[in-house]
Amino acid sequence: MDLDHDTLVFISKSWGLFYLIAFAVGVLIYTFWPSNKKRFDKAKKGILDKEDRPWT
Repeated sequence: MDLDHDTLVFISKSWGLFYLIAFAVGVLIYTFWPSNKKRFDKAKKGILDKEDRPWT
């Protein structure tokens, strides 16, 4: 089996595309999984303290 540069580039681009799509789907599933809602709500509210307000 003779693998030239063009064949290796094609294989790496194809598998890289599938890898990134699978990774993105995994991140979306993790993000919208119902048991993670409390964790993300806590992170959303816990970034700023009550004293961290703009000056008026």
